[in-house]
Amino acid sequence: MPSNRRRTPVTLTSLVVVLVLAAGGYLVHRTGDAAPTPGAIAADGTGASRASSPTTVSTTPTTATVPVPSSAPDPTGTVDAATARQQLAALPVKGKAPATGYDRVGDFGTAWLDVDHNGCDTRNDVLARDLTDLQREGPCKVLRGALTSPYTGEHVDFVRGNTTSTLVQIDHVVALENAWRTGAQQLSQREREALANDPENLFAVDGHSNAQKRSGDAATWLPAATGFRCTYVAHQVAVKTKYHLWVAPAEHDAIARILDHC
Repeated sequence: MPSNRRRTPVTLTSLVVVLVLAAGGYLVHRTGDAAPTPGAIAADGTGASRASSPTTVSTTPTTATVPVPSSAPDPTGTVDAATARQQLAALPVKGKAPATGYDRVGDFGTAWLDVDHNGCDTRNDVLARDLTDLQREGPCKVLRGALTSPYTGEHVDFVRGNTTSTLVQIDHVVALENAWRTGAQQLSQREREALANDPENLFAVDGHSNAQKRSGDAATWLPAATGFRCTYVAHQVAVKTKYHLWVAPAEHDAIARILDHC
């Protein structure tokens, strides 16, 4: 009997300890996990603590947008004639310099560059801007499209190919040889390349008109579509103003006559 009484207090004490520990565990369970150990690695191996909010990663594919140049030709022929007349009045008027030494690639860079760094060369940029019903290969290469030539008003289908691409050509409104003879010789190489690839100086047109124009200025060649002539010469004046070029006397007078009726 005495030995039984000695074991009883021990058993009661153990029971109390167990109950205290159980109560403490219940309280911890109700109040949440203990603070995570700094630098603890989560079960998914991400290194985030278990107390952190889960991060949702979007798997929706994104589509890259290739910027398209502005300054498309206005088929209505609507221009700010007053501004164009002011710019023309401010341009120097003098004779053309000799074309000696003119080299399209050497002076104005390879046709066509990607001066705006949008991933597409200038030709494809202008085709994408001026044509409708486009079909492309990748984000840049224009394979097909429809053009209403601003120089004639005629419809031309563009189909990329060795014998068909030339039906639609990119015209420099201020022809590069004309630019060379009216001040571009004094520009830096980078400035000349910018001029050759400037969207304001470029129209997609029918190949026949571009071949007729060659390096002509407003005194020697104008678009057959008379309603577009205001837009055409206004772009010439804007480009010559932007790149600090001049106009020859006959060129100045031809532009002035057109702007007077705009």
